[in-house]
Amino acid sequence: MARYFIEVAYKGTAYAGFQVQQNANTVQSEVEKALATYFREPVALTGSSRTDAGVHALQNFFQFDMEKLLDEAACSKTVYHLNAILPADIAARSIRHVKDDAHCRFDAVSRSYIYTIYQFKDPFLNDRGYYYPYQLGISLLNEAAALLMEYTDFESFAKKHNQSFTNQCTLYKSEWVVVSRDVLQYHVTGNRFLRGMVRALVGTMLPVGRGKCSIEEFISIIESKDPAKANFATPAHGLSLAQVNYP
Repeated sequence: MARYFIEVAYKGTAYAGFQVQQNANTVQSEVEKALATYFREPVALTGSSRTDAGVHALQNFFQFDMEKLLDEAACSKTVYHLNAILPADIAARSIRHVKDDAHCRFDAVSRSYIYTIYQFKDPFLNDRGYYYPYQLGISLLNEAAALLMEYTDFESFAKKHNQSFTNQCTLYKSEWVVVSRDVLQYHVTGNRFLRGMVRALVGTMLPVGRGKCSIEEFISIIESKDPAKANFATPAHGLSLAQVNYP
């Protein structure tokens, strides 16, 4: 058996998440259907990083095994045909033959996310960003974002019953970026993330940027280890998985 990684990008608006679910349309189910149509046999996928309903990905990965050995030309041809089969909101980027023991989830050393905020009504961002029409102080937001890298216990930003074996995460990057006069993005990279964590981080930092929550209060939320004190209300469609990083 040969193992392959398939890189995909998708707009998550129409899907009930990344991972296959019963009685729900997901990114995984669409890619499995496309592969089965092309190869004329069932193909079971394992995903790298789960994304919730409505969340997008600029890059994500699946892995699959099959008897057939695909060379580079065959991989490129498969990508071309998959994109003809897949719906318009999912794209295959590449297929690569990898070592037999490679694992797209466990071999990833970090993942990067982007959360987009726009402050003036924009019909072209309404399903890819969070409309937040309030004045925000970028220096305050970045002060809060930098503080997060001093912590490793993110229990305050984990949804209850998230089934994670640990709340320990290491952030390598945490910063707010001014994209344009009306658009801000939160960029974060870490070795792992808890379910709902990035959206909770954003939702809890926004009041800091508005001057509604002090840095001292923000620190107390982190150190409380109490998810009830964080804000999980930021919408899914503002979040994008930007990159999955491998050694």
